[in-house]
Amino acid sequence: MFRSSRNSHAGFTLIEAMLAITVLMVGVLTLAAMLGTCLSLMTTSQYDYIAQQKALEAVESIYTARDLQQTSWTGIQNTSLGGIFLTGPQPLCAPGPDGIIGTVDDDCTKPDYVAQPNAGTGFINTTPNISSNGDATYSLGTYLRTITIVNDPTFPDLRDITVTITYTAGRFHRTYQLQTSISQYS
Repeated sequence: MFRSSRNSHAGFTLIEAMLAITVLMVGVLTLAAMLGTCLSLMTTSQYDYIAQQKALEAVESIYTARDLQQTSWTGIQNTSLGGIFLTGPQPLCAPGPDGIIGTVDDDCTKPDYVAQPNAGTGFINTTPNISSNGDATYSLGTYLRTITIVNDPTFPDLRDITVTITYTAGRFHRTYQLQTSISQYS
Protein backbone atom coordinates (compact mmCIF):
# COMPACT_ATOMS: atom_id res chain seq x y z
CA MET A 1 0.00 0.00 0.00
CA PHE A 2 1.23 3.43 -0.93
CA ARG A 3 1.02 6.36 1.33
CA SER A 4 1.15 9.94 0.13
CA SER A 5 3.05 12.40 2.16
CA ARG A 6 1.17 15.42 3.26
CA ASN A 7 4.33 17.47 3.62
CA SER A 8 5.42 17.40 -0.08
CA HIS A 9 5.02 20.70 -1.91
CA ALA A 10 4.71 21.02 -5.67
CA GLY A 11 5.45 24.14 -7.80
CA PHE A 12 7.90 27.02 -7.74
CA THR A 13 8.78 29.40 -5.00
CA LEU A 14 8.35 33.13 -5.53
CA ILE A 15 12.13 33.62 -5.82
CA GLU A 16 12.41 30.93 -8.50
CA ALA A 17 9.57 32.50 -10.49
CA MET A 18 11.13 35.99 -10.30
CA LEU A 19 14.51 34.63 -11.35
CA ALA A 20 12.94 32.87 -14.37
CA ILE A 21 11.10 36.06 -15.38
CA THR A 22 14.34 38.08 -15.10
CA VAL A 23 16.24 35.64 -17.32
CA LEU A 24 13.39 35.66 -19.85
CA MET A 25 13.27 39.49 -19.87
CA VAL A 26 17.04 39.76 -20.49
CA GLY A 27 16.71 37.36 -23.42
CA VAL A 28 13.75 39.18 -24.95
CA LEU A 29 15.37 42.62 -24.57
CA THR A 30 18.60 41.32 -26.15
CA LEU A 31 16.65 40.01 -29.13
CA ALA A 32 14.80 43.32 -29.47
CA ALA A 33 18.07 45.29 -29.46
CA MET A 34 19.57 42.94 -32.04
CA LEU A 35 16.49 43.29 -34.23
CA GLY A 36 16.79 47.09 -34.14
CA THR A 37 20.46 46.96 -35.13
CA CYS A 38 19.74 44.49 -37.93
CA LEU A 39 16.97 46.69 -39.32
CA SER A 40 19.29 49.73 -39.25
CA LEU A 41 21.99 47.82 -41.11
CA MET A 42 19.48 46.48 -43.61
CA THR A 43 18.34 49.99 -44.53
CA THR A 44 21.97 50.98 -45.24
CA SER A 45 22.29 48.42 -48.02
CA GLN A 46 21.10 50.93 -50.60
CA TYR A 47 23.84 53.35 -49.49
CA ASP A 48 26.38 50.54 -49.72
CA TYR A 49 25.28 49.72 -53.24
CA ILE A 50 25.60 53.36 -54.32
CA ALA A 51 29.11 53.54 -52.85
CA GLN A 52 30.09 50.36 -54.71
CA GLN A 53 28.74 51.69 -58.00
CA LYS A 54 30.41 55.12 -57.60
CA ALA A 55 33.78 53.47 -56.93
CA LEU A 56 33.35 51.25 -59.98
CA GLU A 57 32.31 54.25 -62.06
CA ALA A 58 35.56 56.05 -61.13
CA VAL A 59 37.72 53.04 -62.08
CA GLU A 60 35.89 52.60 -65.38
CA SER A 61 36.44 56.29 -66.10
CA ILE A 62 40.19 55.85 -65.60
CA TYR A 63 40.30 52.80 -67.90
CA THR A 64 38.25 54.63 -70.53
CA ALA A 65 40.57 57.67 -70.36
CA ARG A 66 43.52 55.37 -71.05
CA ASP A 67 41.78 53.38 -73.80
CA LEU A 68 40.46 56.46 -75.63
CA GLN A 69 43.74 58.32 -75.04
CA GLN A 70 41.93 61.18 -73.29
CA THR A 71 45.05 61.59 -71.18
CA SER A 72 48.64 60.41 -71.34
CA TRP A 73 50.14 57.73 -69.09
CA THR A 74 51.75 60.47 -66.99
CA GLY A 75 48.29 62.02 -66.54
CA ILE A 76 47.00 58.86 -64.89
CA GLN A 77 48.37 59.86 -61.49
CA ASN A 78 47.33 62.07 -58.63
CA THR A 79 47.94 65.81 -58.91
CA SER A 80 50.61 65.52 -56.21
CA LEU A 81 52.63 63.39 -58.69
CA GLY A 82 51.92 65.56 -61.75
CA GLY A 83 48.75 63.80 -62.91
CA ILE A 84 45.16 64.96 -63.35
CA PHE A 85 43.42 63.06 -60.53
CA LEU A 86 42.66 65.06 -57.39
CA THR A 87 44.44 64.08 -54.19
CA GLY A 88 42.48 63.45 -50.99
CA PRO A 89 38.75 63.12 -50.26
CA GLN A 90 36.57 64.99 -52.77
CA PRO A 91 32.80 65.41 -53.06
CA LEU A 92 31.13 63.52 -55.88
CA CYS A 93 30.82 66.07 -58.69
CA ALA A 94 29.86 65.95 -62.36
CA PRO A 95 32.82 65.23 -64.63
CA GLY A 96 34.27 68.27 -66.34
CA PRO A 97 34.93 68.84 -70.05
CA ASP A 98 37.37 65.92 -70.24
CA GLY A 99 34.60 63.51 -69.11
CA ILE A 100 36.90 61.84 -66.59
CA ILE A 101 35.68 61.44 -63.00
CA GLY A 102 37.77 62.75 -60.12
CA THR A 103 40.00 65.15 -62.08
CA VAL A 104 40.92 68.79 -61.64
CA ASP A 105 38.28 70.00 -64.11
CA ASP A 106 35.27 68.38 -62.39
CA ASP A 107 32.24 70.64 -62.02
CA CYS A 108 31.27 70.78 -58.35
CA THR A 109 28.52 73.30 -59.08
CA LYS A 110 26.69 70.19 -60.33
CA PRO A 111 26.93 67.62 -57.52
CA ASP A 112 26.43 63.97 -58.39
CA TYR A 113 23.02 62.47 -57.73
CA VAL A 114 20.97 59.29 -58.06
CA ALA A 115 17.84 59.40 -60.22
CA GLN A 116 14.72 57.35 -59.64
CA PRO A 117 12.07 57.26 -62.37
CA ASN A 118 8.50 58.23 -61.51
CA ALA A 119 9.31 59.64 -58.06
CA GLY A 120 9.31 56.41 -56.07
CA THR A 121 8.98 56.46 -52.33
CA GLY A 122 11.81 56.64 -49.82
CA PHE A 123 14.74 55.55 -51.95
CA ILE A 124 17.57 56.74 -49.74
CA ASN A 125 15.61 58.30 -46.91
CA THR A 126 16.13 61.86 -48.11
CA THR A 127 13.82 64.36 -49.70
CA PRO A 128 14.03 64.15 -53.48
CA ASN A 129 14.00 66.92 -56.03
CA ILE A 130 11.14 66.20 -58.41
CA SER A 131 11.77 67.07 -62.05
CA SER A 132 9.13 68.17 -64.54
CA ASN A 133 8.78 64.62 -65.90
CA GLY A 134 8.10 63.21 -62.42
CA ASP A 135 11.54 61.66 -61.83
CA ALA A 136 13.13 62.02 -58.41
CA THR A 137 16.80 62.89 -57.91
CA TYR A 138 18.60 62.41 -54.63
CA SER A 139 21.76 64.34 -53.77
CA LEU A 140 24.85 62.36 -52.76
CA GLY A 141 26.12 65.11 -50.49
CA THR A 142 27.31 62.78 -47.71
CA TYR A 143 29.59 60.83 -50.08
CA LEU A 144 33.30 61.59 -50.47
CA ARG A 145 35.58 59.87 -53.00
CA THR A 146 39.34 59.48 -52.74
CA ILE A 147 41.24 58.24 -55.80
CA THR A 148 44.79 57.16 -55.06
CA ILE A 149 47.04 56.13 -57.94
CA VAL A 150 50.59 54.97 -57.17
CA ASN A 151 53.32 53.37 -59.26
CA ASP A 152 53.72 49.65 -58.78
CA PRO A 153 57.19 49.13 -57.24
CA THR A 154 57.77 45.92 -59.22
CA PHE A 155 56.50 46.80 -62.69
CA PRO A 156 57.16 50.27 -64.19
CA ASP A 157 54.25 50.00 -66.65
CA LEU A 158 51.71 49.26 -63.91
CA ARG A 159 49.93 51.53 -61.43
CA ASP A 160 47.80 50.58 -58.45
CA ILE A 161 44.44 52.34 -58.13
CA THR A 162 42.51 52.58 -54.87
CA VAL A 163 39.11 54.26 -54.84
CA THR A 164 37.71 54.88 -51.37
CA ILE A 165 34.14 56.07 -50.85
CA THR A 166 33.23 57.34 -47.38
CA TYR A 167 29.64 58.18 -46.50
CA THR A 168 27.10 58.44 -43.75
CA ALA A 169 24.20 56.00 -43.82
CA GLY A 170 21.77 56.77 -41.05
CA ARG A 171 23.78 56.64 -37.84
CA PHE A 172 26.63 54.68 -39.42
CA HIS A 173 29.80 56.16 -40.92
CA ARG A 174 30.93 53.69 -43.55
CA THR A 175 33.73 53.17 -46.04
CA TYR A 176 33.87 51.20 -49.27
CA GLN A 177 37.22 50.56 -50.95
CA LEU A 178 37.96 49.20 -54.42
CA GLN A 179 41.50 48.25 -55.42
CA THR A 180 42.74 47.41 -58.89
CA SER A 181 45.67 47.97 -61.22
CA ILE A 182 46.05 49.59 -64.61
CA SER A 183 48.79 49.07 -67.17
CA GLN A 184 50.12 51.59 -69.61
CA TYR A 185 48.83 49.43 -72.47
CA SER A 186 45.19 48.80 -73.33
